[in-house]
Amino acid sequence: MSLLPPQITKAIEEFSKLPGIGPKSAERLTFHLLRSSKANPENLGQALLSLKHELKYCRTCQMVALEEQCELCRSGARDQSTILVVEDPLDVVAFEKAGYKGSYHVLHGVLSPIDGMGPEQLKLRELIDRAKLGGIQEVILAMNPDVEGEATAAYIRSQMQAFVPKITRLAHGLPMGADIEFADQVTLREALSGRRSL
Repeated sequence: MSLLPPQITKAIEEFSKLPGIGPKSAERLTFHLLRSSKANPENLGQALLSLKHELKYCRTCQMVALEEQCELCRSGARDQSTILVVEDPLDVVAFEKAGYKGSYHVLHGVLSPIDGMGPEQLKLRELIDRAKLGGIQEVILAMNPDVEGEATAAYIRSQMQAFVPKITRLAHGLPMGADIEFADQVTLREALSGRRSL
């Protein structure tokens, strides 16, 4: 027998399904919504419903959009000969802030058999079909430098090398402001191999 009403238990269960939210955080969020005068569960619920019902994926780059094609793909000012492949929509936001002016492709994840993410679960077919149309001179692979990101980059390269002239990977190494003495061996090795002329 639970001391909590089923509505609270259900809310805790649903919050717990979110990444990075454990049982204690789920409980805190639930009770915050319940007792806070500033929190508005109706607005939160409406916002969550609109995520699923009002948004779609851009038919070209797979970015989240309100229309069939996102604002970036409709823009005539983008370099359409270069595609920057990223894991998530937030990566697009980061590269836009950095001043990137080419086109994008959002995979919505990376290959991860443990998590049930194979090529069919990602937006890989759309990327390959897009590149097969021609006109793409370079594909820049911008997945995170972890095991899954490297596996995804290797898979994309193997699938696209026959019809894309140049496939590149983001440089890895030391971030600006880092102390060399605290860097791990892999980071230092990547920094050395990715060195550039001055």
